[in-house]
Amino acid sequence: KVLIDVPCSDLAEELAQSETKVQVLQDTLQQVLDRREEERQSRQLLELYLEALKTEDSILSKVAEPQAAPRKEMDVVDTGTSSTDTSATTALSNQVLASLKEKPAPELCLDSQDLELVLKEDAAGLASALGWDTQKAGALQEACEQELSKRLRQVQTLHSLRSTSKGKKTLP
Repeated sequence: KVLIDVPCSDLAEELAQSETKVQVLQDTLQQVLDRREEERQSRQLLELYLEALKTEDSILSKVAEPQAAPRKEMDVVDTGTSSTDTSATTALSNQVLASLKEKPAPELCLDSQDLELVLKEDAAGLASALGWDTQKAGALQEACEQELSKRLRQVQTLHSLRSTSKGKKTLP
């Protein structure tokens, strides 16, 4: 990077080479840097792709899981309707509430469906369920909204990659 930034004439003088040779050297170095940056970005995109696949698999398994035992979950909800719990405790599971209370960044620990449930809750009800003030619960909901938005962008990028790759032939 330093060799690229040095003026061509100064570098040519220091290396005792012609300015055209030094310009070719600087161009080559710039190409190497550009290629490395592209490789770094490709690795990041691949990591996002793999993370999105894991998230998608997790969502699919969670969707299939409730269908396997719908009666048990319905019984839990039915027995809770006669109590005086707030809407936050009936809509959010104890596991989700525990994650929200205990984790330093709970929005990173929850799956997308749970993030959506947290966002649907009333801030006051959520604060009551967690034993927090409304401002802290609102900040938590904002963090959850940002994380969900980030995940949705990743999924959109994944779909874009898939649609782009469908038109290309696979390499041998």
